[in-house]
Amino acid sequence: MRRQARKTGFYTAVVLLVLFSILPIAYAVLTIFKKESELFDPGSNPFLYEQGATLKHLVFLFTGTPFPTFLWNSLVIGVFVVAITVVLAVPAAYALARLTGRWGESSGMAIFLVYLIPPTLLFIPLFRIVVWLGLANSIWSLVVVLPTITVPFCTWLLLGFFRSVPRELDEAALLDGCSRFAAFRKVVLPQALPGIGACMVFAFSLSLSNYIYSVTFISESASRNLSAGVPTELIRGDVYFWPSLMAATAIVAIPLGLAYGLLFDYLVRGFQSAETG
Repeated sequence: MRRQARKTGFYTAVVLLVLFSILPIAYAVLTIFKKESELFDPGSNPFLYEQGATLKHLVFLFTGTPFPTFLWNSLVIGVFVVAITVVLAVPAAYALARLTGRWGESSGMAIFLVYLIPPTLLFIPLFRIVVWLGLANSIWSLVVVLPTITVPFCTWLLLGFFRSVPRELDEAALLDGCSRFAAFRKVVLPQALPGIGACMVFAFSLSLSNYIYSVTFISESASRNLSAGVPTELIRGDVYFWPSLMAATAIVAIPLGLAYGLLFDYLVRGFQSAETG
């Protein structure tokens, strides 16, 4: 009976935790299709459509605001940031894990500390650099600046994956006549592909969520991304377009949440390997 009681208590706690976790996104999805008269009625049930559903707020988001432009800008920024991050972080992590000995592995933590520097200390000097490069009010300003955040973290995370690949595989490939680059490309890189995928999702989500740099470097609505454009267009003075705000949130959060869920084990494995290394 005690074992059954513990089992029941465990599953009850899991169910409550799951419900607590999905409640915000469930409420956001329900709010998208609510009529304004019902939404602002304090006596209505927030989880039921007592007056019927409507697509008005979703249509307004795509036709009455520059949301499609923000979505496209964010996609372009995210793709370039991910590409730059992978190109720089993968060889850097491999070099630190394999080619520079114990000192290189220990320097992984120093690289990670760069990621912990708050953007509030950097956005002013970075803005001067962006202006000097002539990239102000352009999405390319974020393409240049955001890798300064994603590259250190992804390098530190990928260190764990490269450390988990036995060195004997590299040595066997070298003995078979492969060059160092060939051994990396044919032997080590395929083993680290899950970690690279996790880093790509992280870099892309960070490019979507960064607000300080987006607001500081870009003031034109046509060049803004989601994190800066959505609050500007859907919060006008003291008027909040709540259903459209919820729609914009759900459209971005649900795909990213699914991606993180699929790659969660690889992220945890990378954290554990990097910490123990």
